[in-house]
Amino acid sequence: MPKINLIFISLLLLVVSCSGQAELDKNLGQAPVQELALVEKQAFEMPVYTTQNGSTIKQLKVGWEAYGTLNADKSNVILITHFFSGTSHAAGKYTADDAAPGYWDAIIGPNKAIDTNKYYVISVDTLVNANVFDKNVITTGPATINPDTGKAYGLSFPVVTIADFVEVQKALLDSLGIAKLHAVVGASMGSFQAIEWATRYPDKVERLIPVIGTAYIDAWAAVKLERWAYPIKTDPNWHNGDYYEHGQPKQGLVTALAYIIQDAVFPTGFNMRYPAPATDAAPHNNILASFSAWDQLMQHAAMRAEVQDANHILYLIRASQLYRAGMGDNWQQAIKNISAKTLFLPATGDQLLYPAMAKASVDAMNAGENHAGAKQADYAEIPGIWGHLDGVVGIAAVADKIEALLN
Repeated sequence: MPKINLIFISLLLLVVSCSGQAELDKNLGQAPVQELALVEKQAFEMPVYTTQNGSTIKQLKVGWEAYGTLNADKSNVILITHFFSGTSHAAGKYTADDAAPGYWDAIIGPNKAIDTNKYYVISVDTLVNANVFDKNVITTGPATINPDTGKAYGLSFPVVTIADFVEVQKALLDSLGIAKLHAVVGASMGSFQAIEWATRYPDKVERLIPVIGTAYIDAWAAVKLERWAYPIKTDPNWHNGDYYEHGQPKQGLVTALAYIIQDAVFPTGFNMRYPAPATDAAPHNNILASFSAWDQLMQHAAMRAEVQDANHILYLIRASQLYRAGMGDNWQQAIKNISAKTLFLPATGDQLLYPAMAKASVDAMNAGENHAGAKQADYAEIPGIWGHLDGVVGIAAVADKIEALLN
């Protein structure tokens, strides 16, 4: 198989999937699916926000964008909550020259599964967003200037949780006069936010679709995530998070991102993307020689590192490690508060958040009496060769299931 040019694999696959859809429409004699108008990034600011652990963040800002039109009674809102390395850019393009559209453009837009002719679709950059140096991202976190000191927060920024992400989103929706959500849909870390929304505010969420997600993180998953943090914390240039005057701990950041990329991809897809060890001569003779696959993975990670921040990655890791529905001692009980019609959509080949975790979440929701007093959670898997990444690039495979629940 020929080598693929070194660009973000997610953007590459989204371009392929979009062009593939156009070709499919042509072959079927159908008109191509309509595209969204250009998307505008907006900013939401809170003068003061108090975190779930009681700390205060001043002048909090996050970015958001929306697709479609809000109806008169504001009852057609769908909230999209984004994944660990993602942003609020779920669909469409900021400019006509953008290389690729938002990550779920395959299902968000006119006449698509999440139909912007019907729904007002909104998405928000999380606090401590990894891509803090992306010009299209607005977020508050360790790299932000603390108004009290005039310097970057660093590790003085408070630990934030998935619940904090949800509360900031709720504050934004409250400011827009939106009191109820037709649905919350999110992938991976976005699934944590979606589930937390439905758990904390069961009267506000009518439908819930966690994609490649789970209602809890167990010890195994928490330790796997800690492996992402380790290269950053052990990089001498990290300086205990106080590196903003010196520059990023680049080696640690790039290595962490390399682990994140690999863990998100099933071996079948990974092996298609990177060369086999047998193609390398040097490692046969030199113990210090690296494999081409590792070198290319690190180059791929270095591209991502250009817009990401090491401390932000650590804070996202901790928010994910701490997650369980309701953020209390008994997630199984908390998840029974959910009254929304629910569809869990894990990826069959996911080796990061295993389908078994989604199945356990469904079983907990459906066990005994819950808020609705009846079975409410369904389960279906996303097929594909990319593993966890199938929840982004393979989402079109379950578009009909998403559309059915929303309708």
